[in-house]
Amino acid sequence: MQVDFINPDSWKAASGYSNGVLVTGGGPQLFLAGQVAWDANQNIVGEGDFPAQFRQCLQNIVDILKAAGGAPEHIVRMTMFVSDKDAYEADLPGVGAAYRDLIGRHYPAMSLVQVAALLEKGAMVEIEATAVLPPA
Repeated sequence: MQVDFINPDSWKAASGYSNGVLVTGGGPQLFLAGQVAWDANQNIVGEGDFPAQFRQCLQNIVDILKAAGGAPEHIVRMTMFVSDKDAYEADLPGVGAAYRDLIGRHYPAMSLVQVAALLEKGAMVEIEATAVLPPA
């Protein structure tokens, strides 16, 4: 599987994400449902703590990837839904640390959208992802 991160030469480089991801020769595709900061018993963790919730969302994504035989470097797209972008921006170092700890320095195509609310009570962030696993 070959993964190329695409950014037009005339554009300023993206920071913390890729504008495009081109996958050739890949294997199965894995589409991950939106993950909130649930633990294994579906209890929200880190209530009121955005970086803690962000970390738990990413951990859930890593756990699902692992269950499917994948790893963080197989993520090609990620969409983050936040109920309060100010909470996201208030602790970007904490968010960045959680990302690097769990995903590393792998930056897929990403979008961040502020929404009026999330379905799960107490959830501040929900993250969905798409991964292309290596061929079997």
